[in-house]
Parts: sequence; structure tokens; C-alpha cells
Amino acid sequence: MSGTSLDGIDAALVDLSGGKPKLVGTHFQAYQPDLKDTLLALHHPSLNELHQAHITANSLAREYAVAIHSLLNNTGVAAGQVQAIGCHGQTVRHRPEHGYTIQLNNAALLAELTGIHVVSDFRSRDIAAGGQGAPLVPAFHENVLRHPDVHRIILNIGGIANLTDLPRNGITTGFDTGPGNLLMDAWIAKHLNKPYDKDGTWAASGKIIPSLLKQLLAESFFIQSPPKSTGRDLFNLAWLEKHLNENEAPADVQATLLALTCDSIANAVQRFCNGSKEIYLCGGGAHNAALVSRLQQALPQCLIQKTEALGIEADWMEAIAFAWLAQQTMHLRPGNLPAVTGASHNCVLGAIYPGY
Repeated sequence: MSGTSLDGIDAALVDLSGGKPKLVGTHFQAYQPDLKDTLLALHHPSLNELHQAHITANSLAREYAVAIHSLLNNTGVAAGQVQAIGCHGQTVRHRPEHGYTIQLNNAALLAELTGIHVVSDFRSRDIAAGGQGAPLVPAFHENVLRHPDVHRIILNIGGIANLTDLPRNGITTGFDTGPGNLLMDAWIAKHLNKPYDKDGTWAASGKIIPSLLKQLLAESFFIQSPPKSTGRDLFNLAWLEKHLNENEAPADVQATLLALTCDSIANAVQRFCNGSKEIYLCGGGAHNAALVSRLQQALPQCLIQKTEALGIEADWMEAIAFAWLAQQTMHLRPGNLPAVTGASHNCVLGAIYPGY
């Protein structure tokens, strides 16, 4: 898994032979600054971008292969013991309203470099069926984390925040709530040259700007009803800066961005997840103490804790989920939930590239 935060590659080796996924081993591989810069640039139209996108896809496939070999070496597992690689690829455009989404990867090259079957391009089939192509992880949450007696929410706070609503009775729903960490990461990178705001310390040093928060929350995405998904195509530094008057203290803007993430999540829970009692956090934002504290204040009726309480490490939830989605594809079983994505029917997701 390599997500919207653009920090690097999460590689997880997962045993799915039992009733619950077993995490055998993990490996994180950070993106080099030049690769991250190239990926950020590809989010916007540019000269010769088709050539650059394919060259970058080749680079990503090689990086994925290195991460996979490192993971297998660390765990002592041979490539021949692995059924398949579920490789999400790196999102550079997400435009379901135009009928497409782009997750960069050269899956054929990855299969060649590893000798393992590769499942990739998970989102396109759902979009072809009229869906958003995202979020896809709720199907995994429903299969593994639903509780018969407790209304739960699984909240992933990555670059973009998304939730899965698991009511005691009724269907599973889920959607993107808006920015998670990506605006905070971009702002602190610009002003302090740091990749992220550890524990929300910088945000906690500033003061929320109420007028700015109100402007940001007025974005039409926040008031849309699900199904809905979003990404850097909407929420980016340019989007933020058009709301600024350049007189704001940078730390105050950071505090306001943290509030934006928390308040947009809390508003979504209150509007669309009525009666929820428990929220389980995963993704990088789960470690942001200031963010979690504000979220708990906004949703006092909910017990909020990390997904470790459910037996799945918060940092590895999405990577494990895409292993599960790859298994679904290999067995020609559907991997989407139409109630989540808005697709017209259940779909077998992804394309399979044999490892030989």
C-alpha cells in the first residue's frame, strides 16, 4: 500500500488461511525526495506528463519489488509460498465524475521482478459500474471487524480520512470525509521543512482561526451525501492558500487545519452514522495526540481507540485489507460494496498479472 500521504510503501505479509488475517511480517520503505516530488507534480497537468507517468510507474514497480524482497527476506518466506501480491499503486488522479482513476504502477514489471502473481488496478472496475472506486477497505472491515451487538466505526486517517460505518443492524456504509493529514503535512513541510506534525505539537502551539475554519468547512464536498470520495485533486495546498490573506501566523493555520480534519470527521459521524458507540482509528493520524483529543471532545458519546484493540495494528490496516482484496480477486469474488461506492452491482476488482 502506498497512500495519499506519499510517505512511502507499506508492505505486509498476511496469512489469510484462518478465520482472521494474521500479520506475519511488515516492512516500510520511505520514498526518496525526488520520487515524492515527481509524484506530487503528476497530480497536475504538465508538459510530457504521459511519458513521465509511465517512467515513474516503472520506478514505482522497482521500489515495490525491493520492498517485497526485503519483507520476504526479513520473514524467511520464499516467493513461491506467496499466493499473490495485492498492489494498490500510487494515486495521482482520482476523477470518478469523469469515469477514471489513476493508480500508478507497472504490474507486469512487478510480476516479472518478483515471480509472484500481482493483483492491481482495484478501483477501475467499480468506477466502470458507476461507483466512486473508493473507499474499498469497508468490504474488508465488514468481513473482519463487524460486531453483532455494537455499532462501530472504523476511521482511517491517512492523507485523506475515510470511515466505515458498521451498525448492529443494517448495511455497511462508508465514504471519504475529507482531508486527513495531507493539508497539515503540506503546511508544515512548507514552513518548517518537516514531513509531518508529530503528535500535532505544532498545531497545539497555535490558535484556531474561526473565520478560516468556517470558510474551509464551506467547501461543497463536506455537505454532499455519500457515496463520495476525494483526494489531492481537490484538497491541496493551492486550495488552502486561496482562503488565506497571508497575515495568518503559520502555527495558527496548522491549528485550523487540524480542526478542519477533526470537525469534518465529527460532522460526518453525526450526520450519517447515528447511534455509533465505538470508533477505531487507523492510519498515521491515529498517532496524532492533539487530533485524537479534539476528536474525542467533538464525539464524547463514542469510545475512541486504535484498531489494536481489535487485533489489527493501526499502521497496517490498509495493507492487510489489500491483501484480502487480492485474495477476493484471485478467487473471483466481489471486493466492493455498492452501498459504499455507489456502484450498480458487486464487482470482482482488479487485474491479475501472472508471475510466470
